[in-house]
Amino acid sequence: MTVSIENNLRVREWFRDRRILILGLGKSGVAAAGLLKRLGARVAVSEKRTLKDVRPWIRSLPSGVSVETGSHGFLSRAWDRVVVSPGVPNSLWRPLQARGVPVWGELELGYRVLSLAGRWPRCSAAITGTNGKTTTTALLGAIFRASGRLTVEAGNIGVPLCSILNKLTSESALVLEVSSYQLETTEAFRPSVGAVLNVTPDHLARHGTLEVYAETKFRLFQAQGIQDVAVLNKRDPSCRRLASRVPGTVCWFGESGRSDFYWDGKYLRGKNPSERWKAPAFLPGRHNIENALAAVACAKALGVSARSIARGLAEFPGVEHRLEWVRTWRGIRFVNDSKATNVDSTRVALEALPGPLTVILGGQDKGSPYTPLRPLLRKKAKEILLIGEATPPLQRDLGGLALFPCGTLERAVERAAQTARPGDTVLLSPACASFDQFENFEHRGRCFKERVAALP
Repeated sequence: MTVSIENNLRVREWFRDRRILILGLGKSGVAAAGLLKRLGARVAVSEKRTLKDVRPWIRSLPSGVSVETGSHGFLSRAWDRVVVSPGVPNSLWRPLQARGVPVWGELELGYRVLSLAGRWPRCSAAITGTNGKTTTTALLGAIFRASGRLTVEAGNIGVPLCSILNKLTSESALVLEVSSYQLETTEAFRPSVGAVLNVTPDHLARHGTLEVYAETKFRLFQAQGIQDVAVLNKRDPSCRRLASRVPGTVCWFGESGRSDFYWDGKYLRGKNPSERWKAPAFLPGRHNIENALAAVACAKALGVSARSIARGLAEFPGVEHRLEWVRTWRGIRFVNDSKATNVDSTRVALEALPGPLTVILGGQDKGSPYTPLRPLLRKKAKEILLIGEATPPLQRDLGGLALFPCGTLERAVERAAQTARPGDTVLLSPACASFDQFENFEHRGRCFKERVAALP
């Protein structure tokens, strides 16, 4: 029987009585605090939100953890280490680094603990990129399971690494979805295979420029060695520009005839001329062909057989909230793409689906222009229903198109049911964050599905 992480003497010795501050609550903060407390650390949590806003998270903390809410007064105290949740602005923790305080993210913490315990999986893959991370992570997990391996998916997909450490051994298969926010605070994190799917403008309010954002994505490879593998998109300019920084082997996917893995118009193809696979049935659109190519490239790099890859691709059911078919009602197809929280993600959704469309856009504005959507919306959309705080900038950038402000998602679904016709598709693909009216994009997607299911 495998000894639990908490009972590993080497790990406990390293963390015992260390003064560690968790900056930011939520899933990652709770998981990190619980792990560190079980390892014998002296743990405190600092959260800017009010007690009322985070009370459910506080209830999830173990006893003995000090908590402050509404401010970050704890930052002035002396700490051996600070562990940062992904959503915490880097303006809060960079001054700590400048003072010499070690700052880790929850992902880095989980990696360090597993490595100290000798349980970091030899079969490990980390997926990043602006779009497609969740789909590719889930698809690669399905491929590993089809090969018979004990497989765990975690990270930005919604499962903090620190919450599943005892499910892992060195013989497990681990697939991680990794965001740029998580990569900002990695140092030693070292997946055997890392993949950058694409880099398009997103989170620029935090990273400043597309170049800095891309370089943050490429921190995924900073601790890799020459025996490790980087899976990169041949079509992506940032991947081509930064490929020379990769210390290990580069494996390209995307462009036919110029990549190690490519789409020939009918099949996914590999390095070996005899290798070919059918694309997953539940992943429409060119962008999902690239996601599938990336997953196949990662699987091959980690020794999965062509037969197991074919089985995983065939059995993959798709991803919730990502071009998810919800219901066909009176001949009208409803599709939930709530995970489209930026303009580029909505663009690929519009490219993937045939018209005519009724498109629901809006939410919390992220500062990017919506004008890149104009050509596709003009071509495919009969009506564009606007919701949330982003309605004014959407009206400004998409003026002249068939816009109809609805305010709420509930009213948008009602309007779509009244105006769409048999053969149309109603697409929720907001191009915005969800936090103006919902807890997260999952909450938004669930509400959409509930409203659609309630149509008489």
